[in-house]
Amino acid sequence: MEDNLVLLDLWASAFAMRVRIALAEKGIKYESKEEDLFDKSPLLLEMNPVHKKVPVLIHDGKSICESLIIVEYIDEVWHGKSTPLLPSDPFQRSQARFWADYTDKKISSFGRNLWAGKGEEHEAAKKELIEYLKTMEGELGDKHFFGGERIGFVDVALVPITSWFYTYETLGNFSIGAECPKLIAWSKRCLEKESVAKSLPHPHKIYEAALWFRKKLGIE
Repeated sequence: MEDNLVLLDLWASAFAMRVRIALAEKGIKYESKEEDLFDKSPLLLEMNPVHKKVPVLIHDGKSICESLIIVEYIDEVWHGKSTPLLPSDPFQRSQARFWADYTDKKISSFGRNLWAGKGEEHEAAKKELIEYLKTMEGELGDKHFFGGERIGFVDVALVPITSWFYTYETLGNFSIGAECPKLIAWSKRCLEKESVAKSLPHPHKIYEAALWFRKKLGIE
């Protein structure tokens, strides 16, 4: 384990997946501690007393919270470990942060309503997801990755959501591939990278977890 590094993790969390990808990109060893959000550990409550959520990166006893902030922290602290995730040019860096932040806000707004919502709430979330993904597909354009020829900050922010696509499509009865073929092709390129493939759970496993969460929350 490098520099007393601990990740308070949750295997199905798209936010935690971001951190796992960033650490894998840098080749950093760490200890992963799986959290139960229905029975949060004293360590999680101590290290993230404001939000009480994963992921939390504990580095030399100090906690860093919120996934995008953690990814930036990893990129800065272990800058020389690999190609930086954020570009060096200030304008390009601002654009990467903009699209990652946009992704962050959209996951929060549509994610739970898609797998746990009902009726109009569910349909609205599905429509919002498609609009969001089409916007991201437009930003991707003909580039291999959002970062250009190599994976970057926006790719790390977005690709974890793709592990939830099967769940969204199955529960929502629609096809993301039909709506956003370029984005699906991009996701496949990302999965060719070991850092991504090893950090994302199988989509069917995510679906099983979503069904379990629905049952736990009393959703039929």
